[in-house]
Amino acid sequence: MFSNRVLGHGLKRAHLPWGARKLQLRREFGHRGIATTEADVDQARKYCFNQLKQGDYEAYLLRQFVPPSARDAYDALRTLNLELARLPEAVSNPTIGRFRMQFWRDTINSTFAGNPPREPISILLRNAIDLLTSKAGLGSATSLKFWLLRLINTREMHLENKPFASLAALEDYAENTYATLMYMTLASMPLQSMHVDHLASHIGKACGIVATLRGIPILAAPLQPIRGPSGTNVGSTKNPAVLLPLDIMAETGLREEDVFRKGPNAEGLQDAVFRVATRANDHLITAREMLKNMKAGEDPGHDYEHEGEAEHVYSAATDGNEGTDVVIRRGFGVLLEAIPAADYLQRLEGADFDPFKVKSSWKLPWRLWRALKTQQI
Repeated sequence: MFSNRVLGHGLKRAHLPWGARKLQLRREFGHRGIATTEADVDQARKYCFNQLKQGDYEAYLLRQFVPPSARDAYDALRTLNLELARLPEAVSNPTIGRFRMQFWRDTINSTFAGNPPREPISILLRNAIDLLTSKAGLGSATSLKFWLLRLINTREMHLENKPFASLAALEDYAENTYATLMYMTLASMPLQSMHVDHLASHIGKACGIVATLRGIPILAAPLQPIRGPSGTNVGSTKNPAVLLPLDIMAETGLREEDVFRKGPNAEGLQDAVFRVATRANDHLITAREMLKNMKAGEDPGHDYEHEGEAEHVYSAATDGNEGTDVVIRRGFGVLLEAIPAADYLQRLEGADFDPFKVKSSWKLPWRLWRALKTQQI
């Protein structure tokens, strides 16, 4: 849904165009179905690391707080998410985009079946699957595949950058993408905990909403011409889009065409952004309250709305074997996803809820360190 034009959740412009990157990968990794070596895994690891460093700065920072045993999985999954997010800009029409999504579904199925294509994300993911299976059995790997296919399917549904019908629809999208990325990291550790999943759900929803707000200045930008090698105009970029929920836009009197023409001066824009940002902040407040209650040995104070759904079934001993406090400490590196979201919301408030005026943050590494030290989000 969000493209390489979108800074959402740390996404930046692709380092190389899609075609050039794929040609480079074919040269470096060859064809499908050939057994991989340690050298292949090391090369895939470097590729994914560099992609995050260049294209998803926040994931690049956060990866160091993930347990080393889960870091290959984290790097592979986040690099794949980056690939999926770039697809709308990398293809000329949604049909080609859907073909690419099917390619990734087939790739994931082959990778989990033990026959990864010689492509860096697949190689690194297969290495992570083997490690996870050796530690925790097939169940954790099956859970990881479930979440991964859900991520791909959700990204495919939003290939055309259409506005969300409602704020609730935006929250569903965030649950199925950003919260799902957190579930996958937890599964790769492996850590199964209803309480930590519940925290991840609220934090992931906040992250997804923040990604939408971050994308406003980029996706709403006017069409830009694409120049051919000779300098002639051979087309234009994608049509501009405003992904704010339609119900919020209607309530605040905001019109898409006004954002396209007037940018930050569009009537109702700041009111709509405030309404959406408030919902993201509400999720972070809920997560903080839950964390405080659980660390004090109390009930979280909130029911988990996804309990009982697929891959959210927990045994009575799930959180009891180690104790809630121990489980939270184990998963705290994953919960740090809340910090970049909170950091952006703070900067957005400082800009009077004008997303066009939000400045970049240089304090994020320090805020992550402080959060880890204090065990507070």
